[in-house]
Amino acid sequence: MVAVLAAAAPSAARPPRAPALIEISPGACGAAWPHPRPGAQTFVLHNTSATATEARLVDRTGAVHAEAEALAPGTHRALRARLGPGAYAFVCLPDDADAVTGPTVRIAGPARGSGGGPAAVPLTSEDLVPAALDYQRWVGERMARLVTATDALRAAVERGDRAAARAAWLPAHLGYERLGAAYGAFGDTGSAVDGTAAGLPGGVRDPEFTGFHRVEHGLWHGEREPALRRAARRLATDVRTLRDTWDRTRMDPAELGLRAHEILEDTLEHELTGRTDHGSGTNLATARANLDGTRAVLDRLRPLLRGRHPDLAGLDRHLARAAALLDRQGPRPGHPRWTPLTRLARADRERVDAAVADLVERLAPVATLCEPRRAP
Repeated sequence: MVAVLAAAAPSAARPPRAPALIEISPGACGAAWPHPRPGAQTFVLHNTSATATEARLVDRTGAVHAEAEALAPGTHRALRARLGPGAYAFVCLPDDADAVTGPTVRIAGPARGSGGGPAAVPLTSEDLVPAALDYQRWVGERMARLVTATDALRAAVERGDRAAARAAWLPAHLGYERLGAAYGAFGDTGSAVDGTAAGLPGGVRDPEFTGFHRVEHGLWHGEREPALRRAARRLATDVRTLRDTWDRTRMDPAELGLRAHEILEDTLEHELTGRTDHGSGTNLATARANLDGTRAVLDRLRPLLRGRHPDLAGLDRHLARAAALLDRQGPRPGHPRWTPLTRLARADRERVDAAVADLVERLAPVATLCEPRRAP
């Protein structure tokens, strides 16, 4: 959880205290630790029971200040936290057994300026279901547009109008990319729609190379009409399959927060390195669509993140900043197309890379906070 902190450096004013030992045994979750005080401190958890357990340090609201998962029998583990004045207790959740709450320990101190670290009330799978259902509806509403855009691409290829097909390829592809958090639910059809030639034995000539990037390669590398038509038809068919089966698909609510993080993690690794470019030079446009996809997920998670995320407004500001940086490389007067990565000025590339890398770091707490926890 985001509230698990790194150890603080010991104060120069006094020697560090020995860590408090918290013994976890069958039916018990530690004893009151000695010398409770505000500030950074370390606990050593010792699981003396015969089963693995999870241990959390919580306050009276249930907010978790530190946690240790999968603590195996007979093992020790250090747990660090920064605590302010208040009431705290350890909660142990053994595998296949009821939760056990240890004794309450009160830390005295001023009401303000306590210096306590971040904490958050855990989410359960049930908490995430409404957000996942709302996101699924949002994806379903955009499936019709995706089919229309892909059909326009197929029609242009069918009539042999390569200029029109190139113009139709990008909006269709971006329509798919904005649905980034759903890719885990798309399964094999999703791979057929947006896979690349990477790792295929035959490379771009491999029969398993299909989808948007297969059509992209054909359009920008002068492929002959019959093969290009077959690729465009296959793409249109696979997109329709996605649409027609979506009502029967169920996303895992537990993955929604993780997807918000992974969309831009993949953008940094694949789009901003040019690995997915098969000729169109539109990686920056795809990166911009991925930002839209990330925001679509965050908008559904926002009610859950309020009060849990330490700086949701700051995350929104950095999303807007990255979008503005990418928009500068998009179509504008005198510059009708997206700037290819190979023609991006070094300073601009460094700014874009840094902005997206920063967002990946800032979205990591979203993935952690939205990982469902077992209820005590």
